[in-house]
Order: sequence, then structure tokens, then C-alpha cells
Amino acid sequence: MPITSSRAHRLTTAGAALLAALTLSAAACGPDGPAAPAAPPAALPKAAPTSLGDLSGWKLEDWSRYVADSGFSGQPAAGYWSTARMDAARARATPEYSLTSAAPETVQRDAPPAPVPAEAQPHPYGPGTAVVGRLFLSTAQGDAACSGTVVSDPANPGRSNLVYTAAHCLHDGKGGGWVKNLVFVPGYNRDGRAARGKPSPDQQAAPYGRWTAVRALVSPTWLQESGAGPRSQYDYGIVRVRGESGSGPSLEEAVGGSVPVWFNAPREQITSAAAHGYPVERPFDGLELERCVSPAPPGRLSFDRTRPPMYVIGCTMTGGAAGGGWFITRDGKPNLVSVSALGDRNPAGYLAGPSLQDQAKQAFDYFAKNVR
Repeated sequence: MPITSSRAHRLTTAGAALLAALTLSAAACGPDGPAAPAAPPAALPKAAPTSLGDLSGWKLEDWSRYVADSGFSGQPAAGYWSTARMDAARARATPEYSLTSAAPETVQRDAPPAPVPAEAQPHPYGPGTAVVGRLFLSTAQGDAACSGTVVSDPANPGRSNLVYTAAHCLHDGKGGGWVKNLVFVPGYNRDGRAARGKPSPDQQAAPYGRWTAVRALVSPTWLQESGAGPRSQYDYGIVRVRGESGSGPSLEEAVGGSVPVWFNAPREQITSAAAHGYPVERPFDGLELERCVSPAPPGRLSFDRTRPPMYVIGCTMTGGAAGGGWFITRDGKPNLVSVSALGDRNPAGYLAGPSLQDQAKQAFDYFAKNVR
């Protein structure tokens, strides 16, 4: 699995994005706040700042108050995610955008990349691929699935319980609410013996168990904006999970590894990228971990030039792959530089993911060190 990232330019218009850490049975994540002050939506705690610049002056107690005000409860009922229910989960829709449609001058984008066929990864999945898994969740429309990645926790080396994914896998966005019954299943169908529509024992579908989401990080701006566009440039989220028993080894120990997130990766050093995920929509069925390896450096897509431009690669993965990690090789090891956040359908030909810069790092560092 490959990965890469560096330090991109700091936004100078309004400061770094404010991101909120939430206690969860569902969660979300997203972009930086708007340049002009705006009243926080009802879903945000009263401690939320009303402009991007407020975040730069936040101290530990500000974050702590924000987390406390943002509490969200509601964990899956025991036994909710049976193997049959996981098998029947539909894809969480990936926000759609056409790279060939007419676009306003404010949009900057490179020529569409050539589609890269997704390739199923060989069974059994080892520690290098078992770090990718499926996120199962419930919405008003029913049960759904996304993808996620076990990432390294700098505050707990070798014992991470952190999963990186896309914001839209965790929250419905402006006017909507949090997903429910959020569970991460790493290395889903590791041995390749699970079959669609047929009962599978836990050891086949969930070889490393089910990991319940207990905390998450979200961007208030992502909640304030809607549709595929500027907010997609911050479509990322972090989830803290715990094992079914509530004790025992960490997620990283159970899986056998984790992938570090490379924040502020220099774009010129990303000469290729490999997107991973469990696509569900046709021609896929959600049973296989798929991968698209870009033969060229990722292209650019920007709806708001004050925000880091997204990465774009050719890829035929469909809904269900959203939130899956993008890896590059750095010093001989995989690093995560993005997650699948945007794409097209009928047919699927590309994926786009956010560039994880200063605001993402600041939020991650706080979350890893202080939110349990």
C-alpha cells in the first residue's frame, strides 16, 4: 500500500479550520469555516467560535469545553450488526461531481484522469491490507456502509484505536443529523470465504471483531455547508473506537498494524497514490477490498481557492469505497494522505480526496491526545 504528504501553504484568509470532537454513536467530519463570521448551527455547542481566526487562539480548556458541549450518545444495540445485516447494508452514497461539465471560473480543475480499473486484493489480507475495513452505519434510509483505515496514534504508539474516514460517512450534512450504530470492521472478509447472500460465521466476515465508535471529530464548517463543492475539500473525519468487550488489545494490536497520516505532504512528492476501499455498488458487492493505483501524480480539483485543492485519480470503485484511505510510500512504508470523498457514477471513472493540511493536523493532534 502506498502513501505521501507534506506541508502545503497555510491559508491566510481566515485562519485554520475549526474542528469539533464529538462523543459518538455516529460522527462527522469536514471543511474549515467560512471566511466571514457566521452563527454556529444549532448542532454546535455554544462554545463554538464564529470565525476561522478564533481557532488559532484556542487553549486546551477551550477544546475541552467544546468537546463537553458537543456530547453525542447512542451506541449500537448488542448484536445489531449480525453478519446478515452487514451483508445487506447498502453503499453510503459518495457525493457526485462531473469533471466534464461546465464549471464557473471559481473552480480550478485539471483534465479528467483516465479511469483506472479497481483490483481486488489477494486473500488472506495481511497486516498491510487488514488496516482497511468497512464502516457500518444506520441512517433514516436504512443500514449503509463506507470504508475506513486504522491510523497510527502518536499519543499511543503501537496501541491505536483511531480510524480515519470521510465526513459524509458520519453525518448527513447541513440540515441533517449524525449516523447511528457506527461500527468499524477491519479486514472484512479477510480470508475470502464470505459469500453474498449466504450466512457467514463471524470469523469469516469480521475476523478482527467489531469496533464500536465512541468519539469522533467533525468540522463545524462541513456541517454549515451542503452539496458537493467547497466543503468536499474538508471531507474527512476521525473516529475513536473500542472493542466489543470494552477491554483487551487495541485495534492496532488486534489487526497487527496501523498507517501513519502524513499531514502537509508536499504535493510534488506525491507521484502516485493508491486508493483502497470496499465498493458495494455494481459491479462490486462489498465483499472484496479493492485498490486503484494511479500511474501518474494526482490531479487537482478546487471549488474554493482559499482551501487546499483536492487530489484526483482515475478509479472505477463505486459507492461503499468512500472514506477508504489513499496511501503512498514514504521511506519504504505506507502513509495515508487522503480519503475517498468525491466521485462520479454511471460509469465510475475517478475519485477525489481532500489534501490534509494544517487544520487537519491541528484537529488530529488534539483529538489523539485529549479525546478518549
